[in-house]
Amino acid sequence: MDADTLAALARLIRAQRAAALGTVRDGLPFVSMVVYAFEPDFSAFWLHLSRLALHTQAILADPRIGLMIAEADDGAKDAQTLARVSIQSEAIVLTQTPPEYSAAKMLYLARFPEAQTMFALGDFDLYRIEPRSARFVAGFARAYNLTAGNFREAAKAE
Repeated sequence: MDADTLAALARLIRAQRAAALGTVRDGLPFVSMVVYAFEPDFSAFWLHLSRLALHTQAILADPRIGLMIAEADDGAKDAQTLARVSIQSEAIVLTQTPPEYSAAKMLYLARFPEAQTMFALGDFDLYRIEPRSARFVAGFARAYNLTAGNFREAAKAE
């Protein structure tokens, strides 16, 4: 991918706050909305999820997930050309062992300070999503298969 495409991927990840989370629930696809934080090098994404939520129960039964971050549709252009990245991975629960937990919590709270109270609740955990593979659509006829390395390149591109 060229530098402009990598920069477009970085802008998309940084600009959006919500994503669609796809899980497998009772053998069927299940999609919900989540908010996410990310490592500065895009090596991982962080979700702070309640064990009471259906998507978390699905993850606990089968950690395979899809995470799609999409450009917001403001109605100004053809919706089919909106930028989006669909990430395939597994959701790995992070134990509350420092220093990784503390660092991830700080990243998450820097992006979502209003989540501070949820960290005090006993049913919330942080989940690490490391991109294994992905598909980035940067616009019409501009689709790319991505590796974890492409995410790290994108983090430096902008």
